[in-house]
Amino acid sequence: QVQLVESGGGLVQAGGSLRLSCAASGRSFSSYAMGWFRQAPGNEREFVAAISDSGRSTYYADSVKGRFTISRDNGKNTVYLQMNSLKPEDTAVYYCVADFTTARLRYVSPNDFYAWGQGTLVTVSS
Repeated sequence: QVQLVESGGGLVQAGGSLRLSCAASGRSFSSYAMGWFRQAPGNEREFVAAISDSGRSTYYADSVKGRFTISRDNGKNTVYLQMNSLKPEDTAVYYCVADFTTARLRYVSPNDFYAWGQGTLVTVSS
């Protein structure tokens, strides 16, 4: 079992930047595809970004493409989400997730993912 702990959320003005981190426990981190989801108040959870186990392949939601960058450091068991040009509509709780493939992260019900973090709140003021 892998355990995920997010950090780096906070309050930022529109146009600003934040970097989220997700530290994973366990020795099999490099075997998992990793991703970020978010949930705004009153909304369903939505896919933000995913990265393959090797880090060679990345995927983004259209709403964040060109502004957000997902990356990972398998030596540090950590995945990152660099968020630039933030907008008020990016305000949400951001969750780190792990599963076996990026295809599952993109297309399978989030309820079926292998592991979830506890979430970190990002608030973007206008």
